[in-house]
Amino acid sequence: MKLYVNKQRNKWWWLSAIILLSGLAAMLISWATIGAPLRPSLDFVGGTRLQFELDCSQANNCDKPISVAEVREVVEAQGLPASSSIQLVGNDRTGFSIRTKYLDVNARTELQSALESKLGTFDQKQTSIDTVGPTIGKQLFASGLIALLVSFAGITVYLSFRFQLDYAVFALVALLHDVWLTCGVFAILGLVLGVEVDSLFLVALLTIIGFSVNDTVVIYDRIREIITKDGDRPIGEIVDDGVNQTLTRSINTTFTTLLTLFAIFLFGGESLKYFALALIIGFGTGAYSSLFIASTLLAWWRERTGREIPAAAKSSKQTDTTSSSEQV
Repeated sequence: MKLYVNKQRNKWWWLSAIILLSGLAAMLISWATIGAPLRPSLDFVGGTRLQFELDCSQANNCDKPISVAEVREVVEAQGLPASSSIQLVGNDRTGFSIRTKYLDVNARTELQSALESKLGTFDQKQTSIDTVGPTIGKQLFASGLIALLVSFAGITVYLSFRFQLDYAVFALVALLHDVWLTCGVFAILGLVLGVEVDSLFLVALLTIIGFSVNDTVVIYDRIREIITKDGDRPIGEIVDDGVNQTLTRSINTTFTTLLTLFAIFLFGGESLKYFALALIIGFGTGAYSSLFIASTLLAWWRERTGREIPAAAKSSKQTDTTSSSEQV
């Protein structure tokens, strides 16, 4: 079965537009409520994060599930700001995390003692305390943003030399589509579930960019080969052939990669869960944008600029005509 991507390209564009606008709305709401398009983690804003879990090996220690209200009562009694973030961890409601302002060793010890006296004994093996200064957080964010911009610029330059400028522009549009959509989903998750983005999220975005552009380059390379060998056809037909000839490869590569990422998401632990989720969203979106966004935009642009029959094919026909005339 042949896939005609150009005949239904408006459907793909509308689908992407609806999803992207939903993500933009979520980012604007997040900006209005917490002052950032995505809910930043400790890595970017600085402060102290503490995670505790009740020691269920002790008798009657886990009989009563932890409530956020009880934890907040202790936190505020210790003089910590009311804006401190408190979240339950695990399905059995025996663990929780607190993100608050920077705490020194004495303040952390006092807080832990007050929490234990109120809630019960904590499992020391499951206790986690992270502290990041605000200066380091800003440096991490700036470095990650620079890395993203440099990757976009490098990809644009490479594709301009490897193919043509319009190829590079639409590959960049597809990359922005993937990054925007991933950020939009995490903005929604931040509003609904309180999911935060950390430095691993920036790593995930860079990985998504590399995966997506690789898929796009494969399709563009096949389109260019078809133009060279059989370019005496409308660009829409050529793009459809290029997409169909690489479709199996794109599906197989994406599917096998997603299997690994789902395993990490399900069994990789709390620290890698949302990193894997970002990659799952980005890789799936990257395969979609390479097939249905980057390729269809190229065909649309060539049609709009009067290059529906590829220039390479036209010049080849002119060369053949000239040679025939000279022979005659």
